[in-house]
Amino acid sequence: MRRWISWKGTCRLGLALAANALFLSQPAPASQPAPQAGRSTAASTSQPPLDVDRDPVPSPDPDTAAPPAGPNQSGPSLGPIGRSNGHYTLREDAYEVRLNASVFDQSGRSIQTLGRDAFTVYEDGVRQTIAGFSHEDIPVSLGILIDSSGSMYDKRAAVDQASINLVKLSNRQDEAFLVDFSTEAFIDQDFTSDIAKLEQGLSYVKSSGGTAIYDAVVASADYLAKNAKRPKQVLLIVTDGEDNASSATLEQAIRRIQDLDGPVIYSIGLLFGDTSKSEARHARRVLETLSEETGGQAYFPKSLKDVDPIAKEVANDIRTQYTIAYHSTKPPQLGGYRQVHVEAHDKGYSHLVVRTRTGYFPRISKPGAGGQQDQSPNQ
Repeated sequence: MRRWISWKGTCRLGLALAANALFLSQPAPASQPAPQAGRSTAASTSQPPLDVDRDPVPSPDPDTAAPPAGPNQSGPSLGPIGRSNGHYTLREDAYEVRLNASVFDQSGRSIQTLGRDAFTVYEDGVRQTIAGFSHEDIPVSLGILIDSSGSMYDKRAAVDQASINLVKLSNRQDEAFLVDFSTEAFIDQDFTSDIAKLEQGLSYVKSSGGTAIYDAVVASADYLAKNAKRPKQVLLIVTDGEDNASSATLEQAIRRIQDLDGPVIYSIGLLFGDTSKSEARHARRVLETLSEETGGQAYFPKSLKDVDPIAKEVANDIRTQYTIAYHSTKPPQLGGYRQVHVEAHDKGYSHLVVRTRTGYFPRISKPGAGGQQDQSPNQ
């Protein structure tokens, strides 16, 4: 049975954004301009959900929730990810930044043979010392976000099948949760590794209403930060149009992801058929920005038959990434956006392209109980 996930008020996401409005509205430093958001029609999200069988995606209370366990914690001596009794774990290290990276040659072919010495990491132009490195199939916590607006009705069968196939091709230790979003976001299946439960969750999705991508992304990232059991975290968004119903903006969604040290975002934009050229251009730019800023990839199939191969490509990319960890030379107390750049060089390759997140916001220490300092785990 599905369970209703409790939250405060009629729209936790709206309350969370309101409580963080001042923080989220801070402009990015000049060295890293904030992404430009396109036109977004504001829609009230204060109405309770009509279909109470589904679980609304909660956002943690910003005043009471504990700081999320950031996915970039790692240990300098044994690498960012450790294994104990067959389980992958994170080791506490408050000053370490973790990057998931994919590497490609000039033809776009994935390169899987590089060692630690092939990589160079820069933060704000300053070379960093790599403290941990691994290249193995690390289990992930995955959120699958499916657009359930009215225009998605005739695309659902292909999307559902591709979503299931993606999970089938994933690591057996992965956990996934399923969200559908229109003007509001709902959890149709909580974290599970059971394919049958995910298939059942897909059967609950109804196609109607508008498209609130940004709200769904923020709420799902918060949910991952609070509930995920795996150190590596991913969101997959499948949509066929631009956002027209969110309370959040594109800039706010990206800033929230970066502040949470949040998930890598993969996007599949079904921008064909009845989608207008202007809407398709804007939706494409939004999905590309969400993915590029977080180290993921945006895909734009030309027809529904291309969706399943793309889902398989996403599953393969997630499983074959390099994991790189470093201690930032800049104390987190200085705050500000940190721009990250990674290069790869190896014999036999004239030019390699590294795809990873573009940067992060450090979480600054706050006084804890008894006058001690609570250092955020997200550095």
